Amino acid sequence: MRVGTRGMMGVDYEQRIDFDRLRRERAAKIQAELDQTELSCLLLFDSGNKRYATSTASTSPEVDNMGRYAIVPRGGAPYIFGFGSEVAAAKLNCPWIADRAYPAHTAMSGALPPAWGAAKAFLKDLEMVLDAHGLSKQDPIGVDVIDSQLLLALQEAGYRFGDGMDVMQRARMVKTEDELEISRNACATVDAAFDAVARMLRPGVRENDIQGEAARVLHALGAQWVPNVQVTTGSRTHPHPHLSSDRLLQPGDLFFADIVTLWNGFHTCVYRTLCVGKPTQRQRDVYRRTYEMLMAGLEMVRPGATTEEVARAWPGPEHWGFTSESEAFGLAFGHGVGVALWERPAINRLYSLQHPVELQPGMVIALETYDGEGPDGARIEIEVIVTEDGAELITKFPFDELIGCNATY
Repeated sequence: MRVGTRGMMGVDYEQRIDFDRLRRERAAKIQAELDQTELSCLLLFDSGNKRYATSTASTSPEVDNMGRYAIVPRGGAPYIFGFGSEVAAAKLNCPWIADRAYPAHTAMSGALPPAWGAAKAFLKDLEMVLDAHGLSKQDPIGVDVIDSQLLLALQEAGYRFGDGMDVMQRARMVKTEDELEISRNACATVDAAFDAVARMLRPGVRENDIQGEAARVLHALGAQWVPNVQVTTGSRTHPHPHLSSDRLLQPGDLFFADIVTLWNGFHTCVYRTLCVGKPTQRQRDVYRRTYEMLMAGLEMVRPGATTEEVARAWPGPEHWGFTSESEAFGLAFGHGVGVALWERPAINRLYSLQHPVELQPGMVIALETYDGEGPDGARIEIEVIVTEDGAELITKFPFDELIGCNATY
């Protein structure tokens, strides 16, 4: 397995990301998982699943989510049903699926009332694919997420359902060589965004100013979308609110941010904690506890280990003053990252202690921990690739100590 990034664009002088191979290997993985089910096809609305299955995308997340869909027949190549003129562009620019690109017929998240009949055309699209591949309407179809209007139309037409999301999550869990390279590059853009953020942390800057600067850097480096730059500062850092605001930074504030970008179809999920100026001893202690918690989990990440072993390296809910694992959910946490923000394997004490999953080479996993005291909270998250002999760290912005930014006084 290669370690580290190469260039971010295609060139003739060295082998980098091979997108034709990526598409072939993804299609084969989906069919292998479909073969383990009784499903006739997959009906996909989830943005990550459509990207994985068809290598097509739409700029707007809202349009992508419920304005277009993919159908993957058992034993056949995928179809994409796109939003209006998107289909003409796909026929022109996407030769791998040009002859299987058709206009979509959706209810636009209910904006089109049932009486207008959009669901009838949608049913004809599904029937066309099933008939073309000799598949029976009597067999269940695998669905991931779906508009309620279309769901009711399918039920009325006699269709049965299976868990399409489970099929896709299994297919996506272990990444291909090309997907790993995309993930490394995506994380490199996040390292650059955190560097820009660290340089602007000073009094007079607002949380939403930081969001804007991080998004600017990410888009300049090729992001398709920036789904989330969640910024939290000062007294808002404890307890963790999972929410940004327009708060004005002050001297001595702790700052943490979660940067989620989408680069070449791959998400990131990376937290860093910094300080506006020189940190206090309490802030350093809070950060050190967060760091040690993170490293305890990371030490367990290796092929053949299980998610239970990682989760047991983390404290129970009483560490944060809670009485149940549900209340503390997400404060010491791990999850796969790929075409979606949350992929398998999921690592947490609430489920992993009873449902261990074996770690395999090629998994991309984000590990994140949190600690807080008084008004100060710290959050750190890294991404790693499970390798043949351990884990490769692919988020390189420093995190081994609490960095004080712009401490000129």
